[in-house]
Amino acid sequence: DVISISFQCPVNYPVCSNPVFPTFSQPTAYPIGQCFQPQIYSLPYRATIYGGLFPSKSIIVAGSVFPSAQRFHINLKAGNDTAFHLNPRFDENEIVRNSNLNMRWGSEERHLPCGMPLMRGQSFIIWIQCEAHCFKVAVNGIHQFEYNHRIHNLLQINLLEVNGDITLTNIQA
Repeated sequence: DVISISFQCPVNYPVCSNPVFPTFSQPTAYPIGQCFQPQIYSLPYRATIYGGLFPSKSIIVAGSVFPSAQRFHINLKAGNDTAFHLNPRFDENEIVRNSNLNMRWGSEERHLPCGMPLMRGQSFIIWIQCEAHCFKVAVNGIHQFEYNHRIHNLLQINLLEVNGDITLTNIQA
């Protein structure tokens, strides 16, 4: 019989009072401290998303923003087209979203209802949830915005790119 279990390094997971996407579980939270050494990914980072995107597919990008960061980007690509370009710009205090289709940028989306959720020198978890009509994006467990698909064949979106002024510590795709 097991009476109790004691862990040497307790973990405090962030609590989000309003789940970001109620029908799906929260992204994994990662403990900070002595018992966890994050993997560091080299940039630029590129990875195939096997099977492409589909409704309910999540992509999680975690890392730390450089103290002197200007910007970084996360791209979801379909061949040479960028289906979703997520571009936090610290010099403009905005997250720019766009698509590049047939070698042309579309119209930028910049509105952030709650302001810039990322800060220089701070760690982050960005959760991109693919839905039938849009990407839902959360930062550190809080829903920030939706971005309507401009490429409608989601299965074609099969490449993830990350680059810029960050240390990349975790990718789930």
